[in-house]
Amino acid sequence: MDALLSALADPARWRLVTLLAERPRPVGVLAELAGARQPQTTKHLQTLERAGVVTSQRSGQRRVYALEPGPLRDLAAELNRLADTAQEAGGARETFDRYGRSLHAERDAAQQPGWADDRSFTFHRSLAGSPEQVWRHLTEPSLLARWWAPDDLRVSELVFEARPGGRVVLEYRDLEDTGGTDPVVGRAEGMVDVARPAERLIYRSAPLLPDRGAAFTSHVDLALRPAGAGDGSGTELDVRYGITDSTVDSADFVAGIEIGFGQSLDKLAAILATRTNAGTSTDNDNSTDTDTDTDTDTTRSIR
Repeated sequence: MDALLSALADPARWRLVTLLAERPRPVGVLAELAGARQPQTTKHLQTLERAGVVTSQRSGQRRVYALEPGPLRDLAAELNRLADTAQEAGGARETFDRYGRSLHAERDAAQQPGWADDRSFTFHRSLAGSPEQVWRHLTEPSLLARWWAPDDLRVSELVFEARPGGRVVLEYRDLEDTGGTDPVVGRAEGMVDVARPAERLIYRSAPLLPDRGAAFTSHVDLALRPAGAGDGSGTELDVRYGITDSTVDSADFVAGIEIGFGQSLDKLAAILATRTNAGTSTDNDNSTDTDTDTDTDTTRSIR
């Protein structure tokens, strides 16, 4: 496939392909129709032949070339597959376009400080597991790090002190930037206001701008209650995400809240559902609040 793409990338060779699609032609005629010298045309045809896109045969004193449709059909199929993947319903491109629309709208609205201070977002998820199990996933960094980032990002630093006045730090990078070569995508720092185990968690956090100033202050209120009969088989989680102190430069962050926080909660729901379906209790999870440091990533819990 690489040889074919390389062969077709040259405009002169592509012109020869279009001429041969009409009918087989000899080198001299192809050179004349393409407006090129015959030696150059011969070299281009030889490249196309090595790539398998044309074939030739000698007829008397001349060599006639013909187009091989098979490789072009294979290429067309591969291009269609790539296009279908990019256009897949619910896929990454759909999210990209959705964020783009939100980004334009929020940038238009961000005309003065405080422009988004009346904004709030609400989320609800019905989760597998007891409120105690869900609480652990909301407050223990080793478990938080598994879900607390949008689909295309990963947690690179995390501090969550689940007590009033405790620190909150969340930093994330591109999911595939395992070496830390790309700039940090986002970093937020804040504090826990309320921590009632298995019932209520409230914290505030400020996403940081490149100059380390705060883009805005988020106020996140998570309320947990047992689902159904309260037998520990499920938890209803309600989240309110409010904004204060919004700056003009906060539009790019605000535009991603609904998508990004929603994707994070979807990952939390999937993790809890998987563990429940596997018959594994999160209370027996070996990933407790221990210090874990790698070259670029840190998760830490302090009680």
